[in-house]
Amino acid sequence: MFSLREPAFFTRLREARRILVAGAGGGFDVYAGLPLALALRAAGADVHLASLSFSELHALDLDSWVAEDVAAVRPDTELYGDYFPERALARWLHSQELPDTVYAFPRTGVQPLRAAYRALLEHLGGVDAVVLVDGGTDILMHGDEHGLGTPEEDMASLAAVAGLDEVPHRLVACVGFGVDAYHGVNHSLVLENLAGLDRAGGYLGAFSLPRESHEGAAYLDAVTHAQRCHASHPSIVHGSVAAAVRGEFGDVRFTERTRGSELFVNPLMALYFCVDLPVLARANLYLDRLEGTVLMRQISSAISGFREELPRQRPPRAFPH
Repeated sequence: MFSLREPAFFTRLREARRILVAGAGGGFDVYAGLPLALALRAAGADVHLASLSFSELHALDLDSWVAEDVAAVRPDTELYGDYFPERALARWLHSQELPDTVYAFPRTGVQPLRAAYRALLEHLGGVDAVVLVDGGTDILMHGDEHGLGTPEEDMASLAAVAGLDEVPHRLVACVGFGVDAYHGVNHSLVLENLAGLDRAGGYLGAFSLPRESHEGAAYLDAVTHAQRCHASHPSIVHGSVAAAVRGEFGDVRFTERTRGSELFVNPLMALYFCVDLPVLARANLYLDRLEGTVLMRQISSAISGFREELPRQRPPRAFPH
């Protein structure tokens, strides 16, 4: 039973004692889970962070691996190159005297990724819940929309965790509504999908990340730290979300990476949209085609093949207001 006094997302996780919060789409997605992890930790849960990584994990030393395809990234983990969001987050966590290990998965197909999740869950002693977090909302695309954004990593994670039937609670939380427009996502269709998930019993509502909350302030500080650590390649998604959390609006400039494009930072970007993961997985029209994949390029091929067979796509729709 849900109540207006508590977001349904947190009601679902109220009894969970050990929770894995994992970035679904790679890169900086794990930062979308930081405020949730802090709130759940304050409520008494043992929370761990993980990320589908874009970093060159194959270059890590053997001591960094706790299982096949599962790296434990700590503040002092060494890796060639300056792009390493997981280490940046581990260093920020260490500076706050918080548990400072961020687990990382290589970019693979569904079968090895699911095996890696199971290995991590065993390493952690089991979990009551897995929360996939997405910076943006393209994980909510079903497959027949005009534009899917950048679906490969999100769908690998969604399919992998959808197969973890032994985990009692599996949820998805998205923050950054609107940022995927650059990659062709039509956000009227995102809202249509959320309405359909609601009818199917899978929509858990939305809530904002307040700037003056402990979690909001921590998120802003962590994103600022991450941007400093990745000055040559800062996160556009979290730069946009952080600007929205600060109350900025419109074409906000925070990196040269957005030169030549016009941003629309607004309060909707600071909202978390939450859904039940198994319901979302059932709504996806091609997820079953990804089941046997081993490599990320096989996921790309499977999605392309599905799109070529579609008799029609749902056309983009403008907001009516």
